[in-house]
Amino acid sequence: MIRLAVCALAVCVFAAPALAHPHVWVTARTAVVFDAAGKVTALRHEWTFDELYSAFQAQGVETKDGVATAEGLAPLAKLQIDSLKAFGWFTFPKAGGQTVEFAAPREESLVQTQDKLVTLRFTLPLAAPASAGKAFAFQVYDPSYFVDFKFADGGAVTLEGAPKGCSASVVAPPPLFGEDLKTKDESFFTGLAPGANFGAKLASRAVVACP
Repeated sequence: MIRLAVCALAVCVFAAPALAHPHVWVTARTAVVFDAAGKVTALRHEWTFDELYSAFQAQGVETKDGVATAEGLAPLAKLQIDSLKAFGWFTFPKAGGQTVEFAAPREESLVQTQDKLVTLRFTLPLAAPASAGKAFAFQVYDPSYFVDFKFADGGAVTLEGAPKGCSASVVAPPPLFGEDLKTKDESFFTGLAPGANFGAKLASRAVVACP
């Protein structure tokens, strides 16, 4: 019962809607998966959490050689994926400018490595295969900016089974302000209007293009 309570609390922290500066930081990597016909069929996410949130998730989990086991973290992985459905799994794709829907996610897991960081891995299948002939693009962000997602430096977006000539790039968002956002205090973020969608404005865009 104690462990389930911790799991539930972790989900609340991870998926809590709030207008404030980030309280959880995530380094994201994504593999774009193609089928034999050359269409995008899924996004395979890998999200590595910051040190503090990683420690929170691993609290009370059975360990081996000082690292939380995948088996011990499995119930929390499922709870997180189920909870994130209401938020569209923080993933917002478009094909040819049109919104793309997802089917149920699969292959979710949480893994802690020797550096004590915890990584959530899961696959998001598209409801229907999408062409990248007119560009397939997606962003990963929390609209409330409670969770700050950033693509990893270099090779954050990869292609699996893509036709010859396809490419992937990550486009950084335009500067939103004339100064570093780190200088903004709590009152700045909490004062944002509910419709500000601040997370989207700060999110990079991954673009996949095929000939």
